[in-house]
Amino acid sequence: MAEAADFQGTRPSPARRWLRRTASAVLGAPLLAGLLTVPAVAAPAAEPAKASTGSRTVDVSLNTLSPSVPSKDDTLTVSGTLTNKGKEAISDAEVDLRVGPRLTGRGEVDDAAKRSTYVPGVDPATVGDTYTLEIPRLARGISQDFTLTVPVDKLGLDDPGVYQLGVSVSGRTERAGEQVLGIKRTFLPWQPEASDSRTKLTFLWPLISSPHVTAETRSDVQQTPVFANDDLAKELAPGGRLEQMVSLGSRLPVTWVIDPDLLASVAAMAGKYEIASGDETVPGKNQAVAKQWLSALEKVVEDGKVIALPFADPDLASIAHRGKNVSGTLSHLQNASTVAATTVETILHVKPSTDFAWPVNGAVDSSIVDVATSAGAHNVIARSDSFRETSDLPYTPTAARPIGGGTTAVVADARLSTLFNGDMSRAGASTLAVQKFLAQTLALTEQAPDDERSIVVAPPRMPTAAQAQTMARALDALSGNRWTQPLDLVAASEAKPDPRATTKLPRRSAYPKKLRARELPTQAFQDIRTIQGSLDTFETILTQPDRVVTPFGNAVNRSMSTSWRDQPVEARQYRTTVHRYLKSLTSEVQLIKKSDVTLSGRSATIPVTVQNQLVQGVDRLVLRLTSDNIRLKFNDDGSRTELPISIAGGHSQSVKFDTTTSANGRAQVTARLFTEDGTPYGEEMTFTVKVSEVTPTVLLVIAGGLLLLVLAGIRMYTHRKRAAAGDTANGDGDGPEQPSDPTPDTGPESGDPSETGEKVDR
Repeated sequence: MAEAADFQGTRPSPARRWLRRTASAVLGAPLLAGLLTVPAVAAPAAEPAKASTGSRTVDVSLNTLSPSVPSKDDTLTVSGTLTNKGKEAISDAEVDLRVGPRLTGRGEVDDAAKRSTYVPGVDPATVGDTYTLEIPRLARGISQDFTLTVPVDKLGLDDPGVYQLGVSVSGRTERAGEQVLGIKRTFLPWQPEASDSRTKLTFLWPLISSPHVTAETRSDVQQTPVFANDDLAKELAPGGRLEQMVSLGSRLPVTWVIDPDLLASVAAMAGKYEIASGDETVPGKNQAVAKQWLSALEKVVEDGKVIALPFADPDLASIAHRGKNVSGTLSHLQNASTVAATTVETILHVKPSTDFAWPVNGAVDSSIVDVATSAGAHNVIARSDSFRETSDLPYTPTAARPIGGGTTAVVADARLSTLFNGDMSRAGASTLAVQKFLAQTLALTEQAPDDERSIVVAPPRMPTAAQAQTMARALDALSGNRWTQPLDLVAASEAKPDPRATTKLPRRSAYPKKLRARELPTQAFQDIRTIQGSLDTFETILTQPDRVVTPFGNAVNRSMSTSWRDQPVEARQYRTTVHRYLKSLTSEVQLIKKSDVTLSGRSATIPVTVQNQLVQGVDRLVLRLTSDNIRLKFNDDGSRTELPISIAGGHSQSVKFDTTTSANGRAQVTARLFTEDGTPYGEEMTFTVKVSEVTPTVLLVIAGGLLLLVLAGIRMYTHRKRAAAGDTANGDGDGPEQPSDPTPDTGPESGDPSETGEKVDR
């Protein structure tokens, strides 16, 4: 928020007028003396003006400043590192501390932070030679640590407020005389005694992570979950990002903002779990780490305020701009909100507030608010760089703003919320962030000391360990309630709003282009719709649907997660993996491929086998057979028939269909599974039925042939018997040799395999 002195057309603040007068006196005195051509005495300067030509030659890093908020009897210690980035060595270097002037307003704090070079006559004088550190030589490219120690009562601090503090390095090079070669500025909040006027400060402490659990579970009773990787264990381990968040937050007055999916994932890791490794899985081994983290968190939040985001932290802006017109998307968001409270209460044994929505970076427009409220939220966490003030308020207004329909926009302060972005692993960056946070909060309080306001800070959504440590240092420095006092987010949302603060939502066209470019594409929501459609069909045939619906429902919510921003490839892979696994499960219930069938006769039975390789049983399925030939009928009813299917897990069922035919020929039969409501399930199967009917005429011909064969046999037998009797009567029985039996008319039985196909008799 801007103060009155920061708006164009308003009068400069007293500190700025002091700076300008000082600069004019220093720069204008020699010119005036020359014009008058008489001796003149310039305005007294605190120190001889030094050139600033090389004020970027030495890089100055301020690594520590202790105490961050000093008292009268303290000793200020500033330490850091000097690095000679120039092309020459520096001799007779001096490191000095510069304090002042007192800054008025948040705008002056911002302006001072932007300056990076030394300005003669504008930058304050050094504290004094007594506290100067001398460095005889600083070679090119060399770094050297320094420490300055000064009693606070020697700093010249007067009225309470924010003072500029700088560390400068001056010295000589071969080509130039003495000059300031480098300077680094920060801020020193000065309020030796607690103020009667304090700002209520709400600091959000987010516990959010990217999705780690897949939709896949093992087939055991416990449904052992499968993790995509073991990265979550690294975040939970000592020193990890999430471990630091819990450890540091346990001693801070913060409001916990938790993604229930993170809790569910850690709870799953605390038991038996597996990790995907190529096409296989390997056992997870970090149960102890997960249990320890959950135990620590449960103790921390038992008396604190917990805000539960919708499950898996869905991207509200992406849903509003690209997904809400895809059928089913808003239903998923509502489900994610419903699951949130149950998950947190079950795992942490504390009842959370589910009344808050937090769009990315607090950027809002009317469509985002509509989506958030449709899922049950009555408070939307916005940010002041999106929810801009339209009137020239000389102070930062209270965060809560009624925006109509019973909805409140809780507008976090953008300056404070973004201070901890970036790399805080460097000591210099961390120290500057802490001091600027303290300076801004004090300057904010001084804007309207008689008007107690409520301010909210919404830091990075997934802070790094270094960012968490920096935020903790800043909040620690505010302990003692000198100019702020903590307030939880629920109370902040209920605070009395400022009547002059804007309540108008930004237009949709005002949504930042950089954020819009990172949104989930419409295709993502279409993929989710496809997954949900397959899941709905699969669910209807299962005897234990919860074993499938719960893990896949959670995976669908994870597919909409805010954490997929800047990871479009990974997001698409996650959705693809979920869909592929669902298809593999649905294909476990299938028709067994059937060979061609031969029917002999007017009626017969055709068996079709359905296989269920799932662990659980399936029912409410229908197997339908359809013939393309009207001469092949099922149960005399027509060319189509169907029978209900119910199969236990790990079993197959052979379903028999009665058929009748009126003529020889071929028929193509299609078998297909359907759910009870007529939705096709799985792939259809087609096989050929060959009809080979035996007619009465053929039977008569066959019977006549058999009769002739019998009669011929009898005749041959009688003839031989008579011949044998005649031979016996004419001799001694040793008659001439008889010819062998005639050669059979049919050949030997073939050893070749029978013709492919299935023969079905009556």
